[in-house]
Amino acid sequence: MTRTTRTSAARRRTLAVAAGGASLALVLAACSGGGGGDGDGGDGGGDAATPEIDCSAYEEFGDLEGTEVSVYTSIVEPEQATQEASYDPFEECTGVTINYEGSREFEAQLLVRIQAGNAPDIAYLPQPGLLNTIVNDFPDQIVPAPQQTVANVDEFFSESWKEYGTVDGTFYAAPLGSNVKSYVWYSPSMFEDAGYEVPTTWTEMMDLSAQIVEDGGMPWCAGVESGDATGWPATDWIEDVVLRTAGPEVYDQWYTHEIPFNDPQIVEAFDTAGEILKNPDFVNAGLGGVDSIATTAWTDAGYPILDGTCWLHRAANFYQTQWPEGTEVAEDGDVYAFYLPTDQTDIKPVLGGGEFVAAFNDRPEVQAFQTYLSSADWANTKALTTPQGGWVSANNGLDPENLATSFDQLSAEILADPDAVIRFDASDLMPGEVGAGTFWTGMVNWFTGSDTQEVVDTIEASWPSS
Repeated sequence: MTRTTRTSAARRRTLAVAAGGASLALVLAACSGGGGGDGDGGDGGGDAATPEIDCSAYEEFGDLEGTEVSVYTSIVEPEQATQEASYDPFEECTGVTINYEGSREFEAQLLVRIQAGNAPDIAYLPQPGLLNTIVNDFPDQIVPAPQQTVANVDEFFSESWKEYGTVDGTFYAAPLGSNVKSYVWYSPSMFEDAGYEVPTTWTEMMDLSAQIVEDGGMPWCAGVESGDATGWPATDWIEDVVLRTAGPEVYDQWYTHEIPFNDPQIVEAFDTAGEILKNPDFVNAGLGGVDSIATTAWTDAGYPILDGTCWLHRAANFYQTQWPEGTEVAEDGDVYAFYLPTDQTDIKPVLGGGEFVAAFNDRPEVQAFQTYLSSADWANTKALTTPQGGWVSANNGLDPENLATSFDQLSAEILADPDAVIRFDASDLMPGEVGAGTFWTGMVNWFTGSDTQEVVDTIEASWPSS
């Protein structure tokens, strides 16, 4: 999608913001062209005012007027509109046009495009494992991040986030958005009417699930269909359970392949998740049998909560954007979410994720855009141009007050909590052929008839030898 180019006068307006630090003060200006600047609308993106940024930060890249940067990503509507809206200040002050292309087939098509010599300027990689694959297989096409981006990452992100974008000592990809995946969605009013309490331990959650069945309901709804990426939501389930049954150290050994994928501790995690996901008494409320999980769109899987058919749906913070228009996300609203509990008493494991900005060209305008995306300017702009909520970042220059909802602020607090044990999505850290390949397909097979041992053995056999 090509965005409308703005006039030079609009780009050169008086600066209202000074860049830098958590105290960054963004002034909302009555700018035209919100919601992506191309009239495409989307949920909330078109109504947001556009903040201004410190244009002087990009002067060192030279005269960028009339240049273009192509972006390829898996972020599609409704989130696409707010992504594009967050680029408006950069376009206005630099003269660069950002050509955005969102695709549900991103993971499958990106490598095809790189191999064909048709790589985008910028790609948002949702898997650090995919970054490793690209660096190892196409070292002449991906380019290291510019020094200005490195400086931003050193200032605004923890060392662990920088490490996820680093391969063999070279830093390539700055963090973009961040996710908190350890959530269970529910209806506060349904809980209140039934006299149910939000569980605070895994045992309490399983007891609640059994109570719902005893009361005549079916507790859980789930879906993992996602086009070429079908299966990924189920990998999140397994990862969250590994953290809760085996612990963070085993989790680290698992994704780094220090222990095999079919290690007994991983089998136990699968079977623990299966007590919910492969239990016909527990799933798939309002949607079908256990096998329907494989064919139910992940975007729609929680909807039965709204008609009272389903009680519980495990999904990340970004699922907030998937609820139908008009759904109120609040502690006293139509839906809300609670932390996926654990029986562990010494730690609070949190499964996280996010995207990383990789570049396949080092033209000045590409480097300037990379630098913008790694800045506190962009993080706060993105928050302010996402009025419907559903987005957070681990950028410590983000002012939580700029986030749209109390739920987003809760997610930001969890990311910043020094007592939380946060682990990045394991499938995203595994080699691409496993994490975005056999792990995904293995989960589909798990729902449609394969047993746990068969699935984990097949995935282990697919692990690359080097």
